[in-house]
Amino acid sequence: MVMLTILIVLLSWAYGLEGADVVLSCSLIEEGGGMGGMMGGSMFKRTPSTLVFRDLVGNDDLSPELVTPYNPPETPNADDLIFELMLPSLQIPNADSLLHADCNEQEVVCEISRYVPRGADPDSLPAHFISSVQLEGSGLSLTLVLQTLSSETAESYTPPLMQSKLNLPLSQSGTLLTEVVFVVFSRVPSVMAPIGGDAVLDCGFKQKDSIPGQDVTLEWRLQHRGNGHKILDMKAREIETEVGSDVLVEREGTSAEADLLVRDGNASLTLRRLKVTDEGRYICTVGSGEFQTQQVVQLHITQPPRVTFSVEKLAFQDNTPQKLSCHCHRYYPLDVQVEWLSQPPFVEEPVSFSKESTLSSHQQHSDGTYSLSSHLILRPDEHPPGTVVTCRVSHSALDTPTNASLTVDKLEPKTAFWTGIVLMLVISVLFLYQAFKSTAWLFHRTG
Repeated sequence: MVMLTILIVLLSWAYGLEGADVVLSCSLIEEGGGMGGMMGGSMFKRTPSTLVFRDLVGNDDLSPELVTPYNPPETPNADDLIFELMLPSLQIPNADSLLHADCNEQEVVCEISRYVPRGADPDSLPAHFISSVQLEGSGLSLTLVLQTLSSETAESYTPPLMQSKLNLPLSQSGTLLTEVVFVVFSRVPSVMAPIGGDAVLDCGFKQKDSIPGQDVTLEWRLQHRGNGHKILDMKAREIETEVGSDVLVEREGTSAEADLLVRDGNASLTLRRLKVTDEGRYICTVGSGEFQTQQVVQLHITQPPRVTFSVEKLAFQDNTPQKLSCHCHRYYPLDVQVEWLSQPPFVEEPVSFSKESTLSSHQQHSDGTYSLSSHLILRPDEHPPGTVVTCRVSHSALDTPTNASLTVDKLEPKTAFWTGIVLMLVISVLFLYQAFKSTAWLFHRTG
């Protein structure tokens, strides 16, 4: 994958345009004919290319001082691969996030490859390409179908410059003019949800020219650890004022809305009562007319650990060390970190005792969650009365570590002394009572 830098461009007022361009460094992906590295070859070839979104969004909130002008090549070059998307006929959702990617220190991955619509001749014109644009950090993800535009003008009698690799005519500025005719997108391509909760996997599509009443197909598949299976299959169409659909659901508690799919392009999937087995990569494939493409949404199942101690009170008897256990109950995913801290009285910073602790093996439960225990031997000379002992647990389901703490308490000598006296008195009373009872019985027998 190629990591990219985004240039934000403000179109010149001299051209009469009032929008911002986004320029992406991409890779054109072609089949390489190799053996995937087995024979020193490569399955795919990558050629550096550029993708220019013309007038992507309005510039009402942009300052000219904060943008870098984009200038096409002064001398067109047949070897340049510059895909220029003209004024968008489709509104690309959340497009402003691409404008602010640099400011947010986010990188973008962009790939372009040839695309053949269903039923089309691969060599026919206009030509089609598919572009994948992914914003790093769970941001916007787009799959765009690009269609080439004619660059001929009535005043021009000179044959256009042909792109050397694609053999397609270039514009006078040396770019390949295209427009977006179909897009499948996800505004939230990575989702985290708890066990037993619900999740909505965001997916949608837009099409430039759709025929009223044509079928829209939607398929959701789950892939996890090399295995894949279909979750939902839908075919929907609008007939007059009603939407009809054929739906096949393979997982209970799964749904998608046919009305929203056809009328609003909303292909989102709802999953209810989540389990650990629901985790994985969900592939949303949308087809409409001659176009079909997909998006991937990653679902992460999480469950924070419940942290408890093995005792409710921590006290030393004499100088005998005591074992303290910290239990982490039913968490997911597997990784959990346990840290032990001790803070004696009148000490400002706690001291770590993690190196002296031991861990049990992971225990996996029937619901897929895990449990783990950490053990620490406490010694009176290292943990005097008033010391706060803390078990700190970190896990991906927790925004911040969770703490469980106990304060060391030691029985005072006087307390132990009076406890012994009371115990002796109780024993004496019971002995005297038993002796008196025996004497009374003998006296009764002899009398």
